[in-house]
Amino acid sequence: MTGERDGTLLGSIRRALALVDIVANASRPMPVKALAQASGLTLGTTYNIVRTLIHEGYLWNEADGLVLGRRFPSLRAQEADGVFLARVRTALHQVTADLGATAYLSRFTDGEVHLVDIVDAANSPRVEVWVGVDNSAHASALGKRILGELDSENRLEYLSRHPLDQLTPNTILDQPTLLRQLDEHTQVSVDQEEYMLGFNCLAVPVRAPGVVASLAVSALADDTPDDLPAVLQRLKSSAARLSLQLGADRLA
Repeated sequence: MTGERDGTLLGSIRRALALVDIVANASRPMPVKALAQASGLTLGTTYNIVRTLIHEGYLWNEADGLVLGRRFPSLRAQEADGVFLARVRTALHQVTADLGATAYLSRFTDGEVHLVDIVDAANSPRVEVWVGVDNSAHASALGKRILGELDSENRLEYLSRHPLDQLTPNTILDQPTLLRQLDEHTQVSVDQEEYMLGFNCLAVPVRAPGVVASLAVSALADDTPDDLPAVLQRLKSSAARLSLQLGADRLA
């Protein structure tokens, strides 16, 4: 009986670790049903293990799926997309709670600008990304901030592959004008109805070893706050905290 019990416990641990590993290497929150399918476990077994992992703090349940919890050890942080997502999701929640605005994070990887995650604020509608951010960095605050972080060679190389398409009447279509704006604004990028009419966006850089990213908030153009310097300072503080966390993860 003891041997059977030990075998059962070892099997449970193995299954639990397998589920955590799947979430740790997922680039998006993982719904329980998708997790069951990926692991080959039954849905009932997966739910039971996930509840335990959430209770113990190794997983965290978001509205759109599971991410890593606070107790997950960050020994593989520099390799696991799930760790990066968990850090980002926590930071976006903090920004949303602090500013009451929908928060976004984009990252430059493999020569492209990718939207990583969005956390919605209750009373602040998100900008619907109907044109991919990877193809419209010139028009969005998120993309412009990342372009601003690149050196001249990589910036020009990116722009050579992505024409300056007109998304709204306010979109910058002249490359010299865009480059001049990027050079003049080194700490913040602004999108005043350039990506989508009716929305303004503000983005600041997230800097860490091996990471080029931008953190942003959006607001309806008519509801853009008057105290932009205060909003910018709080956004910069959030970006700085995230940068430190990601930097520590890379060195772990």
